[in-house]
Amino acid sequence: MAHDRFDTDFQRWEKTPGSPVCELDIAIDRMLKARLSTLLPEAGWLSEETADNADRLANELLWVVDPIDGTRDYIRARPGWCVSIGLVDRGRPVIGILDAPTRGEHWRAVAGQGATRNGVPLKAGTRTEFAGSRTPVDALPKADRDLVMVHKPNSIALRIAMVAADEADLVATLRWGNEWDIAAAVLIASEAGAAVSDALGASLVFNKPRPQAFGVLACVPGIHGAAIDRLADRARTVAG
Repeated sequence: MAHDRFDTDFQRWEKTPGSPVCELDIAIDRMLKARLSTLLPEAGWLSEETADNADRLANELLWVVDPIDGTRDYIRARPGWCVSIGLVDRGRPVIGILDAPTRGEHWRAVAGQGATRNGVPLKAGTRTEFAGSRTPVDALPKADRDLVMVHKPNSIALRIAMVAADEADLVATLRWGNEWDIAAAVLIASEAGAAVSDALGASLVFNKPRPQAFGVLACVPGIHGAAIDRLADRARTVAG
């Protein structure tokens, strides 16, 4: 659905200033909710484009969905977007799927079974030195000029998946983010051997009453400790 309408004329607006949405976000959300709820009726539902319902907290299983992650790139006819679908079991992702049709990519992970892109197994990198780490950003602050910028898709899920594919060494955010943005991608990264945590190094848990985490840190395992050390003071300042 998203691919068929990509780079065409469709309705788009802002939910809040700086938060774009389009008619395809809504249509895909409705389609996925109907089909996935039929597939697994006992699972709850959490999505960016569906009003949250606290009833989901009573479910052990939960679909966590972003119908278009990277809507800004989608609206601008850029390929850095994907459909993100995660299944969470008692707070932990067990299935993760990212579909990026304009990039010709299908990412898949199952807990304990590894991760693939287009059927090819993924393995995170082996870097152990923090300086020189590749990170998908638009610009680097002065304190991080020892890192190396690589291409940044608008989708945070695709940026995390880059770590799984050894196309980046580090992805870090220092803000409150939503579970639907990262649930599928963090499973793909972790199943590829990457280290994943929140910005302060704590484990990520899903299906919380407030479905957010303070930042996400996905990196090759050899630099996880150094990344936390680099970001800790900034993270505490932002988190208050």
